[in-house]
Amino acid sequence: MSDEVLVSVVIPAYNAADCIGRAVESVLAQTLTDYEIIVVNDGSPDTEQLEAVLKPYASRIRYYKQENRGPSAARNRGTTVARGRYVGFLDADDTWLPEHLATQVSFLEGDPGLGLVYSDSVLLREGVVVGRTFERESQVLPVTFESLLEELCTVSLSTAVAKRVDLIDAGLFDERFVRSEDFDLWLRMAYRGTRMTHHSGANVRRTLSPGGLSSNEYLMRCARVEVLQKVGATMSLSQAQKALLAKRLEIAQAAVNLDRMKLLMDRGEFPAALDAAKQASAVLNTRKLRLAVIGLRWAPRLVHAWYKVNGQFLAVRNRRRRARYGQEETTVRLAKQPITTGLVTNETNTQGGALVNQAHR
Repeated sequence: MSDEVLVSVVIPAYNAADCIGRAVESVLAQTLTDYEIIVVNDGSPDTEQLEAVLKPYASRIRYYKQENRGPSAARNRGTTVARGRYVGFLDADDTWLPEHLATQVSFLEGDPGLGLVYSDSVLLREGVVVGRTFERESQVLPVTFESLLEELCTVSLSTAVAKRVDLIDAGLFDERFVRSEDFDLWLRMAYRGTRMTHHSGANVRRTLSPGGLSSNEYLMRCARVEVLQKVGATMSLSQAQKALLAKRLEIAQAAVNLDRMKLLMDRGEFPAALDAAKQASAVLNTRKLRLAVIGLRWAPRLVHAWYKVNGQFLAVRNRRRRARYGQEETTVRLAKQPITTGLVTNETNTQGGALVNQAHR
């Protein structure tokens, strides 16, 4: 391998033996060929199986192992050892279509002032297309600190390619966070002046995993509050930015209280659920929440039963909507394609913590 490459692709791995082969194959299939692949095993309990899957790719990847420290630490390790001008992040259960890197790099090379570009993506659940990211998340231009803070823009991690120097100058991912760690980094980069943009191409296939870190909405919302609190504590904001932050923090905390209300109802802790409902209603002030406050005060078990029935109804409705959305044949083929090794040679990668022959004897 040469000392420098255009793009370093960083893939953190934790319990990823069943999917990481497809992620690696999707990088090897890129039309842009000036890249390196860095896989960081973050103390995964399936290390033996993971390394067995990665063994055929030993000559094509740089492999590192570390004690379990979370996804932020794994991405930081990969970015720190990267030799590319740009860094592309890819979660182990996601995949790229062949034009992804070429498209992202064309934006960055075409405008040297850009520091990060991200895109739309197709969402998969159990191999079935269930929508696109930009259908669910607001996206405006220009992408600024304020628009990110207000969530008018949302950067999807597996679509993002950024200048390595900008990532490092911003301090990389905060290793205290296991959720919303990317939101925290994008805010810091934008605050420091990194220019960002997005486009509507969807060359990324993102898997919605029921057991993934982002699947627990309550904990995701709690992490959002922590990130916003960190912004207020660590950044010198203008008065307008402080006002915007206070508003976003108030809304984020109200969303946490709404989730707390539901969790407390499930536990039968109705007085505490009523208190959470009051706090959420004071900010969100919706008719449904006002009725929930009245109901929790006078008929809490009835309100709890209604929420359970409503939740079941919504689950059925969403399943039917996904079925109507249909199944995109090429996406499913990519998501389920067998792992091949035709692109791999028998050379052994001996660089920086790479797969060692002895590990497979």
